[in-house]
Amino acid sequence: MNPRIVLASQSPRRKQLLESAGYRFDIVLPSETAECGICSKESTPELVARLAYQKAKDVEPRVDGPAIIVACDTVADIMGRVLGKPEDRRHAEEMIRLLSGREHGVYSGLCVTRIGDSAASDPLVEVSKSTLAMEKLTDAQIEEYLDIEDWVGKSGAFGYQDNHPWLKLISGTAENVVGLPLDVLGRLLAQVGYQPN
Repeated sequence: MNPRIVLASQSPRRKQLLESAGYRFDIVLPSETAECGICSKESTPELVARLAYQKAKDVEPRVDGPAIIVACDTVADIMGRVLGKPEDRRHAEEMIRLLSGREHGVYSGLCVTRIGDSAASDPLVEVSKSTLAMEKLTDAQIEEYLDIEDWVGKSGAFGYQDNHPWLKLISGTAENVVGLPLDVLGRLLAQVGYQPN
């Protein structure tokens, strides 16, 4: 008998990905402090790994076991610069102009930990990377994009799931870009004893 899965995330896209993969789960939101980052000297993979781990540890005291906690953090990275969620339209424009005409990486840190039973595990953390290429955008294209506000609440000021023709996946998985690397999740769940239905 599998313990319940608890998703430590407020992301509607992670919820959709888990549902589409056929998992049944509950959601426990991490606190705002667990979401904070981009204030250290870490590399991008180190940053997302730490934030995913922090989210899992943050919700653990509020979860009655047995359970498997799944936490993830995703950011875009260009030339070593981390692009989180834009604060406003001006910030979004700065990000899009930086990405325009270039390749960039999207990193997801995933933490899976089993609690509350004899199979309880130490947290397992893994980082997944995808590479995207954005076509060179004109000023008019950038303004049009900013007007429709698809950038709100999205790392790097864009959502791959919005299917913009000027954004192409070069390597890695689309699920990782959207915010939850399902291939890595399946492997980590198996390592903590979760049996697929």
